[in-house]
Amino acid sequence: MAKTKTIYVCQECGSETPQWAGQCGQCKAWNSLVEHLDEKKSSSGKSSRFTGYAGEKTKVVRMDKVDLSELPRISSGLSELDRVLGGGLVPGSVVLMGGDPGIGKSTILLQSLCKISESDSVLYVTGEESMQQVTMRAQRLGLATGEFDLLTETQVENITAQALLQKPKVMVVDSIQTIYTELLQSAPGGVAQVRESAAQLVRFAKQTGITLLVVGHVTKDGALAGPRVLEHMVDAVLYFEGERDGRLRLLRAVKNRFGAVNELGVFAMTDTGLKQVKNPSAIFLSKYQDPVAGSAVMATWEGTRPMLVEIQALVDSSHAPQPKRIAVGLDHQRIAMLLAVLNRHGGIATFDQDVFANVVGGVRVMETSADLALIAAIISSLRNRPLEQHQVIFGEIGLAGEIRPVPNGQERLNEAVKHGFKKAIVPQGNVPSKSIKGLQVHGVSRLEEVLSYL
Repeated sequence: MAKTKTIYVCQECGSETPQWAGQCGQCKAWNSLVEHLDEKKSSSGKSSRFTGYAGEKTKVVRMDKVDLSELPRISSGLSELDRVLGGGLVPGSVVLMGGDPGIGKSTILLQSLCKISESDSVLYVTGEESMQQVTMRAQRLGLATGEFDLLTETQVENITAQALLQKPKVMVVDSIQTIYTELLQSAPGGVAQVRESAAQLVRFAKQTGITLLVVGHVTKDGALAGPRVLEHMVDAVLYFEGERDGRLRLLRAVKNRFGAVNELGVFAMTDTGLKQVKNPSAIFLSKYQDPVAGSAVMATWEGTRPMLVEIQALVDSSHAPQPKRIAVGLDHQRIAMLLAVLNRHGGIATFDQDVFANVVGGVRVMETSADLALIAAIISSLRNRPLEQHQVIFGEIGLAGEIRPVPNGQERLNEAVKHGFKKAIVPQGNVPSKSIKGLQVHGVSRLEEVLSYL
């Protein structure tokens, strides 16, 4: 085996040095040197560390000769997780599960592995907890652990050696921040250790066909020792969202080579673990005895399904030279743009008003179909006049005051009907050709028409 050596590379200018220093000698940047393996200076003159990285020998194959037989997916045991993954786990794939510490990453993987262990072999590698702690947590959650294999190890070479002996169908590494390789001298959790350890695990998964799930914690900057340095190496990246003191957890796919991106799974944290929310629209909609001002319901599109969410707005007089524009779960820059459009084409000025907007339930809505509902909630709060009950609103607003259609309008309206909505204000381009039973649809093409309905 080639004897490897380490060098330090500046992350600012790319210069190399054999020893670490607090300041780069070329660009004078501080704390920019990161440890790397120097394969060019190995004793054998070349290295085979990355030979067969994708699990196959290097050869040229014509595209029409490639075997397109699809590998059978492995069900995770949780339908919401399967939805985010695109239908289940693909053999030989590597999935990165990111999120803040304590958000529920280990819990959902523990629940999933216990389900998979009923039919296939699994291996849970823990570098943060002892075997006793993992077993106690599984018992507290009421999980079946009869065929569940555990391994407490932090050295990646030992992990791959044990996995070769066990030959599991699915393996979890929790977490990548605790794993290290003997090829590097830096401490576990550093950028070099995280990148090199993950590279070995990815190569191992591709060559053996073992499905690998890796847990990664997100730091405040999302770069130092976080999963962002690994996103280009893995097949799928899932992020857990939500407040740790809240009940709801949102699992979102931000990268997926085997399924749709921006797919969303909804879970509720309980004393017995994460429970799947099969009907998230019912969770995100508030139940008011009397209508309240500043509240509008919209139909958003998350991945492959529609979802009804409530958008709230509060408009209040501002005594500061610069009025506040604060948004939670929405694009705050788009709020400023919409307020300018409302002033220019609707004749409603808010330059002396503070505007606060929020999406109920902690979900993030970044698509432009929220424009119309947000404007409706702002006008409702400004006039202190509630909108009609059982009314859903969605659509994109342009800078010229036009209302643009959004994708999947028919599916959004069908979702509204399922939850008892009687009226909808939508772009003219989203008005269905055939009337929907029980739903009165109003098509609008200009902002002025919207104001006449509110």
